[in-house]
Amino acid sequence: MDKFTIKKSLGQHFLKDATIIHKIVEAVKEDPFTNLLEVGPGGGAITKDLIKIPNVHFKAVELDQDKVAYLNKTYPSLQGNIIHQSFLDIDPPFDGQPFTLVGNFPYNISTQILFKVLEWRDIVPVVIGMFQKEVAQRAASKEGSKVYGVLSVLVQAYYDVEYLFDVSNDCFNPPPKVQSGVIRLKRRTTELTVKSERYFWILVKTAFNQRRKTLRNALKSQFTPEELQDKLFDRRAETLSVDEFAALTFRMI
Repeated sequence: MDKFTIKKSLGQHFLKDATIIHKIVEAVKEDPFTNLLEVGPGGGAITKDLIKIPNVHFKAVELDQDKVAYLNKTYPSLQGNIIHQSFLDIDPPFDGQPFTLVGNFPYNISTQILFKVLEWRDIVPVVIGMFQKEVAQRAASKEGSKVYGVLSVLVQAYYDVEYLFDVSNDCFNPPPKVQSGVIRLKRRTTELTVKSERYFWILVKTAFNQRRKTLRNALKSQFTPEELQDKLFDRRAETLSVDEFAALTFRMI
C-alpha cells in the first residue's frame, strides 16, 4: 500500500513541501473552531499535523480507496472519521454543525468545490484552500481585474477572500503543470442586501456571459428601456463591485 501511487484520473498531486504544509496548518489555526473537515488528504501530508490540533473533531473526505486504507493504517485516530466519497456528493459531515474546511483541492473540480461551499455557507464560516493559481486569483480578485468574473462576485458576495501565498509546482509529487495558490475565505459579517438571491445570481451570470459588451447590451432583457438610459449601463461587468451588483437587483424587471 503506497501513499504515493498516483491516480491521474483523480487529479492527484501530493504536497511534499514542509514549509508550505506548516503555513497552511498555521492559517487554519488562526480562527477558532471545533469541527474541521479536510478534503483530499491523500498521503496525509497536512493531515498528520491537523490531527494534532487539540480539542477538535476532525474528519476527512477522500475518494481514493487506496488512500483511505493507507490513512486508516498510518493514523489510527482516523478510524471511522474518513468519508470515502467525493466532496461534491457528501452530506454535511458534522450533523449540520459549523465546521472549518481545509484542503489541497483537486484542480479538476475546484470551481465546483467553491460552489458547494456557497451552498453550505451557513455552516462553513472559514475555508483554507489550495487551488490552481488561476482559480485562487479569480476567487480573490476585485473589480477592474482581468480575471474578475462570475466566480469572484458570487464568492465575495458571501465571503471575504484573502490570497495568502503562491505554491510552486515543485512543492508537489508529481509536479502539476500549473502554479498553485492558497486562499482564505471568511464568511462576511454583514449580509449582502439584494432584491433576492435568485435575481442576484441571474444578474451576475448574465452580465459576465457577454463581458466584452456594455451592461446596456448584456442586460437589456433584465431592465426597462428607461432604466437602461442610466450612464451606469455604459460600463462593463468587470468594473462593477459586488455591492454595485447587489444594488442593481432592486432595479431589475
